[in-house]
Amino acid sequence: MTALSLAFDHVDSVLVASLTGRLDSTTAKELETALLERIAAGETRLVLDFARLDYISSAGLRVVLLAGKRTSAAGGRTALSGLGTSIRAVFEISGFIAIFPVSDTVAGGVAAVAG
Repeated sequence: MTALSLAFDHVDSVLVASLTGRLDSTTAKELETALLERIAAGETRLVLDFARLDYISSAGLRVVLLAGKRTSAAGGRTALSGLGTSIRAVFEISGFIAIFPVSDTVAGGVAAVAG
């Protein structure tokens, strides 16, 4: 069974989305809906924390890119944190590592988008 668990928190004025499990074609829509609702509500500074994510597919990458485009269009920014070895490899191969600020920690991601 594929499962994705989402947890949202705020650090200062930055929305932190912590993802646990698998982000694939089965779970991507859940994340997309949750993120786009929050971005539409004015949450334009976002950190996606992948520290507990086991797997990401191209469907998951599409959601990350969409969230980044939406926050940017609204004058904000999206950062990535906690990329484990296999998740980082997917972001490097896809070229996304050059699109988003990347940090080992949530605090580093918050610092990247807070300014």
